[in-house]
Amino acid sequence: MTSRRDCEALDAQDPLAALRAQFTLPAGTIYLDGNSLGVLPASTARRVQEVVTREWGEDLITSWNKAGWIHQPLRVGTKIGRLIGAREGETLAADSTSANLYKVLSAALELIKRDGAPQRRTIVSERQNFPTDLYIAESLAAQHGFTLKLVDAEEIGAHIGAGLAVLMLTQVNYRSGRVHDMAALTRAAHAAGALTVWDLAHSAGAIPVDLNGAEADFAIGCGYKYLNGGPGAPAFVWAHRRHLERMDRDGLWQPLAGWMGHAAPFEFSSAYRPAPGIARFACGTPAVLSLAALECGVDSVLAAEPLGGMAALRRKSLALTNLFIRLVEERCAGHGLELVTPRDESVRGSQVSFARAEGGYAIVQALIERGVIGDFRAPDVLRFGFTPLYLRFADVWDAVEQLRQVLETGQWREARFNVKAAVT
Repeated sequence: MTSRRDCEALDAQDPLAALRAQFTLPAGTIYLDGNSLGVLPASTARRVQEVVTREWGEDLITSWNKAGWIHQPLRVGTKIGRLIGAREGETLAADSTSANLYKVLSAALELIKRDGAPQRRTIVSERQNFPTDLYIAESLAAQHGFTLKLVDAEEIGAHIGAGLAVLMLTQVNYRSGRVHDMAALTRAAHAAGALTVWDLAHSAGAIPVDLNGAEADFAIGCGYKYLNGGPGAPAFVWAHRRHLERMDRDGLWQPLAGWMGHAAPFEFSSAYRPAPGIARFACGTPAVLSLAALECGVDSVLAAEPLGGMAALRRKSLALTNLFIRLVEERCAGHGLELVTPRDESVRGSQVSFARAEGGYAIVQALIERGVIGDFRAPDVLRFGFTPLYLRFADVWDAVEQLRQVLETGQWREARFNVKAAVT
């Protein structure tokens, strides 16, 4: 059985251990929720303060040019692109995942319609996909005369066929942590004449992603999880160059045609003319303070590049999740925890989820009181995220020990842990 001393030995040998110093981590807290909100980089407060006091406070509106505020969406987007297999100039940091999904799914549906394929009127997605993705797709399907079909993960391949217009998937499922094979599913969709839209909310900064290598069509993702951009951080949007070139050539708009997506915003023309390339997916004024914070978060992930980059982060992530699964099953056996996350590490993201028929929410709340922060997803999933930038192997051992105590003492049954808060 693995001991805490064994875990300390793993930490002593960890080539990524120095990256932990980039973050502000509360004493006595083991943070296993970076898949929901990343930890604060130590550089963020200083950078945002600089933007507020000097760039805004002293230089005022001149900072749009002097400090380069106007270029933030493309600059930060290009940095994110290094983590997701994008070429320079293909990724834009802007808006929210929901807004960006609306833009790219609309564009995909318009491309399908322009291809003259009236038989292709189905959007296929996973039944357990994140709800906002399904809501956006349902809305667009109704607007454009398409049908949204929801299927279980193991049924996706069977629904890639003649009627498919768009395959819309989150690469790493938010509940189970299961990873879809982006390259294989994209190939299958293309062979059927369909397009793909990928949500990278639980992928970017967590697992290696190669959008261009997979020949994906469109992708979006958020900035506040593994990218450590802070609560409500701007999201990002990516489109393959072939589609950007076609949209340029055919003069196609994205549906949220705002002034920052205009080819020349400061001409103040009353007629819209889309900007070339990914810039056409911009909409309103960039969120300068939020983008400054997001850039610090992205830089905290890019700091792993000299140490092996995403491949090294992936190796440590798998080692952490393997250890957590093994320790929970050894030390918490007999307490009704059922592994939801794939045991096969090749299809596991950077999280581990266990289901429990009773008390899942309360167990998580009891853990939080003990300084181990995870989260709960209805109806029965205890979810734990593992961010290798700052988590240690000893943290994993300590987290499982606290879970064992909560279960064995029945502490989770106390009334205060069973009162649902607004955010779970």
